[in-house]
Amino acid sequence: MSITAVRTHRVSAPLHTPFVTALRRATAVETLLVEIVDADGRSGFGEAPQVWAVTGASIAGSQACVAEMMAPLLVGRDPDDLAASCREVARAVVGNEAAKMAVDVALHDLAARRLDIPLVRLLGGTSLTVPTDVTLSAGEAGALAVTAKQRVAEGFTVLKLKVGTDAAGDLNRVRAVCEALDPGVTLRLDANQGWTPRDAVRILDRIAALELPVELVEQPVARHDLDGLAWVSARSALPIMADESVFGLRDLVEVIRRRAADLVNVKLAKCGGLSTARTLLELAAAHGLGTCVGSMMEGPVGIGAAASLVAAHPTTIVSDLDAAWWLAEPPVSGGCRYEGATVVLPDAPGLGVSIPQRSAAD
Repeated sequence: MSITAVRTHRVSAPLHTPFVTALRRATAVETLLVEIVDADGRSGFGEAPQVWAVTGASIAGSQACVAEMMAPLLVGRDPDDLAASCREVARAVVGNEAAKMAVDVALHDLAARRLDIPLVRLLGGTSLTVPTDVTLSAGEAGALAVTAKQRVAEGFTVLKLKVGTDAAGDLNRVRAVCEALDPGVTLRLDANQGWTPRDAVRILDRIAALELPVELVEQPVARHDLDGLAWVSARSALPIMADESVFGLRDLVEVIRRRAADLVNVKLAKCGGLSTARTLLELAAAHGLGTCVGSMMEGPVGIGAAASLVAAHPTTIVSDLDAAWWLAEPPVSGGCRYEGATVVLPDAPGLGVSIPQRSAAD
């Protein structure tokens, strides 16, 4: 038994609402699906999202990486030799985390399908439901308050407010959303690297002084400014979560060494897939850091993999898995779905997804 083919599929799917952060504005998901096929005709799927402003990954780059570097390594290998294959993928190229994610997840999906079990069971868990937060895109205070009420009415109890586009107005945005929310709803902030360290401390001091109910603040300063991140963490009454500052294991080790953050947001598209993500979660837990698993505007394939990871390896706070919720229409058949603030995984082999006939391999 062997892997017989590695295929790629370019996918574009519109969002029902624009997704706006301090780094980008998206109206559609642009992504690459990777399909790995065994000799029996089973297919495992993975996803490489295009996120220029965060990872630098492009569809063209991921597609070339998979076709030229990873496919030759995998064709002919035993699909059940999962750990060894994932190690080969991880060291095949420098960077290219999105491409590595797609191939790593596809290998896991295929292995689970060959065992006729959901991916979550392959990862060591049993639950088919995972709670998620939902993002409030960057915007003006009044509109954000209205949107916050709408999201709560839709069943979400943990909201992530995007700030960082305008430090001078961010306090008013936070205050407006807090005033619009009922007790019991959790609000967290994500600056996406948009503040300077001094801006961050000034804003967080005001939030504390006003006793605004904010759970945590994610990535307040520039990714590479670990000194600034540590400086903010040491002066903030609110927990600080590292996101863009942590792609892989060396990044997390440095954050831990400098005591630069209280929590870490692990994303498959940053670290290269499930294999590394599990290690990041274990390392963070061993050093007392809180954990969250996030997303990068993936569709049901990427979110299904991330949610399966959380179901098997629970995080310390509600994870950030709403990316596929933003889709007006999913680009695949089957897979995970949303019931209010819950990601529901299919009780089907692997990720439970298939590609419609109209999606031809590129």
